[in-house]
Amino acid sequence: MPRIPSPAIAAAGLVGGYAVARWTKKRPLGGVVLAVAGGVAAREWQQVVGGKVAAGLTTAYVAAFAGSHPLAKKIGAWPAVFSVAGAVATASWAVTRDKA
Repeated sequence: MPRIPSPAIAAAGLVGGYAVARWTKKRPLGGVVLAVAGGVAAREWQQVVGGKVAAGLTTAYVAAFAGSHPLAKKIGAWPAVFSVAGAVATASWAVTRDKA
Protein backbone atom coordinates (compact mmCIF):
# COMPACT_ATOMS: atom_id res chain seq x y z
CA MET A 1 0.00 0.00 0.00
CA PRO A 2 1.48 3.39 -0.94
CA ARG A 3 2.27 5.76 1.89
CA ILE A 4 0.65 9.16 2.15
CA PRO A 5 3.43 11.78 2.10
CA SER A 6 4.03 13.39 5.49
CA PRO A 7 3.64 16.95 4.12
CA ALA A 8 0.10 16.05 3.02
CA ILE A 9 -0.69 14.48 6.39
CA ALA A 10 0.50 17.54 8.28
CA ALA A 11 -1.39 19.99 6.06
CA ALA A 12 -4.53 17.85 6.20
CA GLY A 13 -4.32 17.75 9.98
CA LEU A 14 -4.23 21.52 10.28
CA VAL A 15 -6.93 22.16 7.67
CA GLY A 16 -9.05 19.18 8.70
CA GLY A 17 -8.83 19.96 12.39
CA TYR A 18 -10.08 23.48 11.80
CA ALA A 19 -12.79 22.33 9.40
CA VAL A 20 -14.12 19.71 11.82
CA ALA A 21 -14.10 22.18 14.73
CA ARG A 22 -15.87 24.82 12.68
CA TRP A 23 -18.50 22.66 11.02
CA THR A 24 -19.37 20.51 14.04
CA LYS A 25 -19.06 23.44 16.47
CA LYS A 26 -17.11 21.05 18.70
CA ARG A 27 -13.57 22.35 19.17
CA PRO A 28 -12.40 19.21 21.03
CA LEU A 29 -13.36 17.09 18.02
CA GLY A 30 -11.25 19.33 15.80
CA GLY A 31 -8.45 18.91 18.32
CA VAL A 32 -8.69 15.14 17.97
CA VAL A 33 -8.29 15.42 14.19
CA LEU A 34 -5.35 17.79 14.67
CA ALA A 35 -3.68 15.50 17.22
CA VAL A 36 -4.18 12.26 15.29
CA ALA A 37 -2.81 13.73 12.06
CA GLY A 38 0.07 15.30 13.97
CA GLY A 39 0.88 11.95 15.55
CA VAL A 40 0.81 10.15 12.22
CA ALA A 41 2.99 12.83 10.62
CA ALA A 42 5.43 12.72 13.55
CA ARG A 43 5.74 8.95 13.25
CA GLU A 44 6.43 9.27 9.51
CA TRP A 45 8.99 12.03 10.12
CA GLN A 46 10.73 9.91 12.76
CA GLN A 47 10.94 6.93 10.41
CA VAL A 48 12.20 9.00 7.49
CA VAL A 49 14.54 11.58 9.01
CA GLY A 50 15.08 10.56 12.64
CA GLY A 51 14.02 11.75 16.04
CA LYS A 52 15.67 15.16 16.25
CA VAL A 53 14.34 16.39 12.92
CA ALA A 54 10.93 14.85 13.68
CA ALA A 55 10.86 16.75 16.97
CA GLY A 56 11.61 19.98 15.11
CA LEU A 57 8.88 19.37 12.55
CA THR A 58 6.42 18.43 15.29
CA THR A 59 7.28 21.65 17.09
CA ALA A 60 6.66 23.53 13.85
CA TYR A 61 3.29 21.77 13.51
CA VAL A 62 2.21 22.80 17.00
CA ALA A 63 3.58 26.33 16.50
CA ALA A 64 1.63 26.60 13.25
CA PHE A 65 -1.57 25.66 15.03
CA ALA A 66 -0.92 28.22 17.76
CA GLY A 67 0.22 30.86 15.29
CA SER A 68 -2.87 30.49 13.15
CA HIS A 69 -4.99 32.05 15.88
CA PRO A 70 -3.39 35.51 15.98
CA LEU A 71 -2.85 35.37 12.22
CA ALA A 72 -6.59 34.76 11.76
CA LYS A 73 -7.32 38.08 13.43
CA LYS A 74 -5.28 39.81 10.73
CA ILE A 75 -6.14 37.91 7.55
CA GLY A 76 -9.18 35.76 8.40
CA ALA A 77 -9.58 32.22 9.67
CA TRP A 78 -9.39 30.18 6.46
CA PRO A 79 -6.50 32.16 4.95
CA ALA A 80 -4.59 31.75 8.23
CA VAL A 81 -5.21 28.01 8.35
CA PHE A 82 -4.19 27.53 4.73
CA SER A 83 -1.10 29.69 5.24
CA VAL A 84 0.21 27.76 8.23
CA ALA A 85 -0.71 24.42 6.64
CA GLY A 86 1.27 25.40 3.56
CA ALA A 87 4.23 26.50 5.66
CA VAL A 88 4.33 23.22 7.59
CA ALA A 89 3.87 21.16 4.42
CA THR A 90 6.70 23.08 2.75
CA ALA A 91 9.02 22.56 5.72
CA SER A 92 8.17 18.88 5.83
CA TRP A 93 8.70 18.48 2.11
CA ALA A 94 12.04 20.32 2.25
CA VAL A 95 13.34 18.02 4.97
CA THR A 96 11.95 14.72 3.70
CA ARG A 97 11.96 15.05 -0.12
CA ASP A 98 15.13 13.06 -0.74
CA LYS A 99 14.66 10.57 2.07
CA ALA A 100 11.39 8.75 1.39
